[in-house]
Amino acid sequence: MFDKICLILAILGCINWGLVGLFEFDLVAWIFGGPTAIISRIIYTVIALAGIWCISLLFRERAVADND
Repeated sequence: MFDKICLILAILGCINWGLVGLFEFDLVAWIFGGPTAIISRIIYTVIALAGIWCISLLFRERAVADND
């Protein structure tokens, strides 16, 4: 469950960066009161930590379902 939450947060961060790159629009800053607002900085940090956690997904063995 934690992996899925981190993956969703990382995807939201990617969408935000896409908006910044394409339209110069920072959705997180817009919702939470600017890029320097404390809540925006907390959201940025949580999304960054989730992205770092998702790196571990690359190195895990996938569980194989046993259909006997």
